[in-house]
Formats: sequence, structure tokens, C-alpha cells
Amino acid sequence: MVNNNLLDEMAKILEKSNKQTVKQKKIIEVAITSFAEKGYSNTSTSEIAKKAGVAEGTIFKHYGTKENLLLSIMVPFLKDFFPTMADELYGELMSDKRSFEEFLRALLTNRSAFLEKNREIFQVFVKEIFYKEELRNEFLPIVLEIVSTHLIKVIEVFKQRDEIRDIPNEIILKMLGTVIGGLFISNFALLNKHSVSENEIEEAISFILNGLG
Repeated sequence: MVNNNLLDEMAKILEKSNKQTVKQKKIIEVAITSFAEKGYSNTSTSEIAKKAGVAEGTIFKHYGTKENLLLSIMVPFLKDFFPTMADELYGELMSDKRSFEEFLRALLTNRSAFLEKNREIFQVFVKEIFYKEELRNEFLPIVLEIVSTHLIKVIEVFKQRDEIRDIPNEIILKMLGTVIGGLFISNFALLNKHSVSENEIEEAISFILNGLG
């Protein structure tokens, strides 16, 4: 799951779900399929309504906007499965005795590839996080707690190996979050790039190492 297309994973979960009405489930099934096949930006609510056999007004009644339709699919999924995804990623990246530099390279390369597959979902999510306080309050604390817990484990490992300076973990977390988050948000969301280059990844690693190494 850690490297998969999120829409494919959501479709699998939806098949087993009984939380929606038959009509809502059909709308979401069609939306997921259409977003996956044509891309989020190339799929209209009128197309979704036609394929689902409902009036477009029904989609607006239940979800309001196409963004809210995507969020209604994505947020419950991420709340349920983000902890598992984080555990899998941590286990994968820390399974070998990598140096701190090798860990950073593996992390950035892994997450870059993941966001390439899920770029449009990421773009919508970043935009909505900026504008919707309710979404920030509901979702960000969960993400930050899980990410911080795993990163602190990583930091402690490399501190013990004398590969990271002995400064407070909170400062290191902020530095890593600012550099890594800035790298991905600027490229995938703000600049609308389809990928992050190897050179950009190496520059980010160098920046982090010069501050922490």
C-alpha cells in the first residue's frame, strides 16, 4: 500500500464498505474510476453523474463541489490507513543499516515516486488544507503525530550513531518538515510539476546534512 496509487486502494476499500447509500456508493465508485482513468482535472461532475445514473444536482446536494467529493473519499481512507502506511514506510526504510544520508535519499526518492502517482490528489489536498480550517483541525494533528513519532525514532537511531548533531528533536523535526514538505509542495502543488528531479533531491539532502551532519 505504501507505494500504490491511492485511488486504486480506495476502490478496494469501498467494495467492502456499507457506510454509504446505494446512490452515494455508485457516485463514489464512478468518481474513483474516472479520476484514475482520466485524471482529476479532466473529469467533470456531469460525467460522473451521467455514468452513475444520477442527476448532477444529486452530486452537488451530497458533496457541494468536485473537491469535496474527492475529499469525502480521501479523508476517511487516510484517517483509517495512514498509520499503516507510515508503519510500512518506516519498516521499509529502516530495514537496512543505512547511513543518515542514505536514509534521506531513500525517503525522498520513495515519497517522490508516490506523489508522482498521486499528484492530482496531493494538489487538491494541499489547496483544501490551506483554505479549510475544519479539514486542518480534523486531519493535520493525526498526520503530524504519526509522522513525528516515526521520525523521532529515526532521529534517535542516527543520533546514537553520531550522524546527527545532539540538538532537540523538535528543532530537527521542524527542519526536516520544512525542507521535505517545501520540496514536495513547491514542486507538485505550486509549480505543478510531474516529478522531482534527482538533482533537486540531492540538493535537499545536502542542505539537510549541512545543518545536521
